[in-house]
Amino acid sequence: MATKRVEQPCPGPSALSKLIEASSASGNPFSATTLQIMHNLQHQHLWTSLQIHDISTPSDTETSTKSPITSLPDNTAPTLISGIPPHRVYTHPDEQLYMLEQGLRDDDLKPERIFVIPTAQGQSWSLRRMAAVFDALAEVQPDETSTGEKDTGKAEQLAKYYERRKKAHETKEWGGKRVLLAMVDKGMGGEGTVVYYVVQEGEVKPRQN
Repeated sequence: MATKRVEQPCPGPSALSKLIEASSASGNPFSATTLQIMHNLQHQHLWTSLQIHDISTPSDTETSTKSPITSLPDNTAPTLISGIPPHRVYTHPDEQLYMLEQGLRDDDLKPERIFVIPTAQGQSWSLRRMAAVFDALAEVQPDETSTGEKDTGKAEQLAKYYERRKKAHETKEWGGKRVLLAMVDKGMGGEGTVVYYVVQEGEVKPRQN
């Protein structure tokens, strides 16, 4: 007995594809990368208050033609993503020690806004452009959403911590500026996996096990 073959409809575009198609009017591939990573942060890592910031970085060819590192095209304006993760991404070893002395945990602190550099695998960044990104952080002023203080019963310890952290930021005692470098796999056969790396300005004190 012959069986009738049923044609299965082709699957429609994913939610991410629809987002990129609707938002990337310019067709800029770097814009699509930014949207893909922002989508990953929101739906895979549960970040909130996500924003995109346009920044300007100098062209490497303006000052030197000897750099062996390929940078972004001169006509491409790099972007940053900022958002608030559900948990702390990184804690400096000295800061962690001070928190232990005060009896504080990561969950006792209010959420912090983190900046993310969206990149794709195979896309190179020169040290000059990376330094320019850190310089631009001082000029980027995201719209903060009020998170409020957590009622942990540790108001005195928290007050001391935030005062201590303010001084540490001024002296860079607990490290300099830091961002996340997000790299999405878009190569041949790439499945769109996004990997995140902590990138810090200046020297970093090693952790002690």
